[in-house]
Amino acid sequence: MKIIVKDNYQELSRLAASVISDLVRKKPDCVLGFATGATPIGTYHELARLHKEEGLDFSKVRSFNLDEYLGLTINLNLPYELDQSYARFMYEELFKRINIREENTHVPYGLTENPEKFCEEYEKMIKDTGGIDLQILGIGGDGHLGFNEPGSSFDSRTRVESLTQKTVDDNYEAFYKKAGVSKDDMPRKALTMGIATILEAKSALMLVSGSSKADIIKKALEDPITTEVTASAIQMFKGDAIVILDKAAASKLTRI
Repeated sequence: MKIIVKDNYQELSRLAASVISDLVRKKPDCVLGFATGATPIGTYHELARLHKEEGLDFSKVRSFNLDEYLGLTINLNLPYELDQSYARFMYEELFKRINIREENTHVPYGLTENPEKFCEEYEKMIKDTGGIDLQILGIGGDGHLGFNEPGSSFDSRTRVESLTQKTVDDNYEAFYKKAGVSKDDMPRKALTMGIATILEAKSALMLVSGSSKADIIKKALEDPITTEVTASAIQMFKGDAIVILDKAAASKLTRI
């Protein structure tokens, strides 16, 4: 595992985009694993700039997203702030800005009537592409990876996960509150890749920004591996793993 600390969020985003763009140029039909949340937005916008200004070509790239709320799916007829699906997030922040083909993008379907069957099919789709070449990751406030909440097995596969109150509270403050959505109306379950699914990617790129993540990222990177902090599974990653942090997020680390 390689840990890189940048001075600020902008530098973090540019470096992360450089890692991703290098892979896309080297392997135009690569399979990318995407994450949602505030941290990767800068990276996605930089990828869009590279596409627009330098011709970075995503036409053969295939992608799979880590997770999606159960009960939500993309609705382009709603204002962006009212459609809080991760599918809409990816469309607005990245997909509509680059030339990736819609049929090559995969986000868990939040309105599936048979979640268990869908999860099995999602796993199969990933395997049928040859696996994920580069999985982008973040870390939740309670240390979750994807929506793998504390206590999730490291052998877990794509499945339905019940969200902790910590995750509900964090996501409400970050996304739903500004849209005027009641916390009572927020989804309490999600579809998520499992830890075992994530660890099978050929390489991983974890992005962490801000002082609010300093304590939890120290637990994930420097403390013993534990299912109580599922992001600590990054220490078990067998492929190339890069963690890029800004100085605020790295402020509690002792082994840089």
